[in-house]
Amino acid sequence: MNASFGGRGQRAALPGGLKALRGASLRQCVSLYRWCRQSQPLRKPLTLRLDMHVADVDERERVALLREKLDFCTTIYDFKDEESDREAKQDKRQVLLELIDFVNIKKSVTKQSYADIVRMVKANIVRSLPPTKRDFDNVEEEDEPTLEIAWPHLQLVYEFFLRFVVSSDTDPKDAKRYIDKLTITQLVDLIDSTDARERDYVKTILHRIYGKFMSHRPFIRRAINNVFFHFIYETPQTHAGISELLEILGSIINGFALPLKAEHKTFLAKVLIPLHKPTNIEDYQQQLLYCVTQFVEKDHKLCAGVLMGLLRQWPTVNSNKALMFLGEVEEVRSVR
Repeated sequence: MNASFGGRGQRAALPGGLKALRGASLRQCVSLYRWCRQSQPLRKPLTLRLDMHVADVDERERVALLREKLDFCTTIYDFKDEESDREAKQDKRQVLLELIDFVNIKKSVTKQSYADIVRMVKANIVRSLPPTKRDFDNVEEEDEPTLEIAWPHLQLVYEFFLRFVVSSDTDPKDAKRYIDKLTITQLVDLIDSTDARERDYVKTILHRIYGKFMSHRPFIRRAINNVFFHFIYETPQTHAGISELLEILGSIINGFALPLKAEHKTFLAKVLIPLHKPTNIEDYQQQLLYCVTQFVEKDHKLCAGVLMGLLRQWPTVNSNKALMFLGEVEEVRSVR
């Protein structure tokens, strides 16, 4: 094998191109991936026409210039070091602001740019999140929320993506090739962010995708259900976005047609009722109550099953949680 791989902080040469990957071990492939990620800041195109606005050029040049600016925005910068790449960070921010304005223009974005748009968005937002931690031995000492240090760029990327999704010019039949199941899974994973600002954007974008991309609706419900199952049965109390996912589901449940399907009733019994068991239910109790009462409003026959489920989950030693349960029982019984 004629390729050399560098460790962290080192450069690596790939004289053989992609052919060098033949016969490479898993460790070498991982090293190559890390090298590529570390080299990203060096990919800034030096010929970017910052003075030219996409909205001002001829239609024949618009797609090429838009691709150039989207590619420029795929570069990730280190915000831990405030002094590094300061000018480039500001340039990227200005380009993102321009793209946000551009996507609002009627008939501005064509389907030829869909792939480039999603590629740029994912290059910025898809990343490993720090683990969510809760220390129940020190509940009185509540930790400060962890804020995303790259938010000056991330916020603009999320805003651009949101406006692209809701744009009347975005055709879901063509865009679903790029906003696919993998993209949806990655968005659902990002709602576990410890930054509430990011969770709010992801929640809104997922909700908008659910409303616009009809073919993705069953998959989005399954992806959310998988998060709940993992939270309830495998690693309880370690997910930051349960309340946001329940907010999405509250709107989804509100739109369920009557009579309710068997799978929807199963969701109530197997997911919503067991969500009363975790000790940190106070983090999402209001959103959970809304979802449960939505079901009972649509089918009063579900009331008895809900009350029996609450009794099975009834807390025996936590008086505050018992008071919450009593309030929920009153809410469910008062549904007309």
